[in-house]
Amino acid sequence: MPKNKGKGGKSKRKGKNKNDDGDKRELLFKEDGQEYAQVTRILGNCRVEAICFDGNTRQCHVRGKFRKKVWINKDDIILIGLRDYQDGKADIIHKYSADEARNLKTYGELPERVRINESADLGGEEEGDDGVDFDVGESKQQHNSLVAPQGGPVDLEGLDDL
Repeated sequence: MPKNKGKGGKSKRKGKNKNDDGDKRELLFKEDGQEYAQVTRILGNCRVEAICFDGNTRQCHVRGKFRKKVWINKDDIILIGLRDYQDGKADIIHKYSADEARNLKTYGELPERVRINESADLGGEEEGDDGVDFDVGESKQQHNSLVAPQGGPVDLEGLDDL
């Protein structure tokens, strides 16, 4: 009977990465029949809705190669393969990381209006500034008078003596 030389099994292999995609990889540019797009929503069942940079919104299918290996989120930049027989549908060929998407933008492949990694861009704003302004110049007389149910103003200054 052969001797077991190491710890094996499917559960032991799940945590290991066979190839490190964190390293530099070659940047893929679009070819004929392909287009760059940005994910607008996740539809479920391995489908996403993406707006292509040619102006069309398409329903894109996540290939079996990417399932449970490459996670696609909202606002990711992807490369899609267009279908000849269905204009409203496409297949996801590649997902770009934030650094790769910035490189594509500097090469002029992506339009300037594209926002890449919006959460990092929000760090430049002032702390506590959420875009809400309040009017603090109200007079004391406006605070002290209310409108009565009959429609006339009610004077609240006499209530302080009680």
